[in-house]
Amino acid sequence: MRMVLLGAPGAGKGTHCKRIVDQYGLLHLSSGDILRRERAEGSELGKQAQGYMDAGALVPDDLIVEMMSKAVKAAPASGYVLDGFPRTVNQAEALDRSLEDGDAGIDVVMNLLVDDGVVVERITGRRSCPQCGAVYHVVNMPPKQEGVCDHDGAALVQRPDDTAEVVKNRLATYYEQTKPVVDYYRARRTVHDVDGNADADAVAALLFEKLDALKG
Repeated sequence: MRMVLLGAPGAGKGTHCKRIVDQYGLLHLSSGDILRRERAEGSELGKQAQGYMDAGALVPDDLIVEMMSKAVKAAPASGYVLDGFPRTVNQAEALDRSLEDGDAGIDVVMNLLVDDGVVVERITGRRSCPQCGAVYHVVNMPPKQEGVCDHDGAALVQRPDDTAEVVKNRLATYYEQTKPVVDYYRARRTVHDVDGNADADAVAALLFEKLDALKG
């Protein structure tokens, strides 16, 4: 099973990627993780990407596509889930072109649909521990003691990019750049919409139901 998981910021892509990977034995291919690995290994791709990042510029599409295509082609026969990629139609088109000659093309696209209001509530309610990295939510997953990490007693903080203003900007960017990727894949009849507004367990059950039917 070769899959792309799409959805707005706060739709739960990271959470459900992990669940899908655990359930079906797939490889989790995160663009952020792969970029960091290429940099850490000092590969030619990593060095090129580092140059853009050091200059405060976005890593160009062709470089990201080359990294992700390389990872996809090296994935095991059991399959993979792409997380955080493709982010633009240009990236989706370039990925398709790079996979035309092989047998590693995308089988299915799962699209998590979440209302904007739910996204804002989820992200602005997040709190994290600056020491151990544990993540909480003031409503959905609060710590035992308000504002304090269960594991080490550190004071929880809100990340600077988890404010309402930043979240709304991220949503605007999603609708402008990434939502068209859903339309691109939908034209190929591979997109399966999943209501992502419910709690994580309920959404996971919906995802597994659809994926089990596709594996059928």
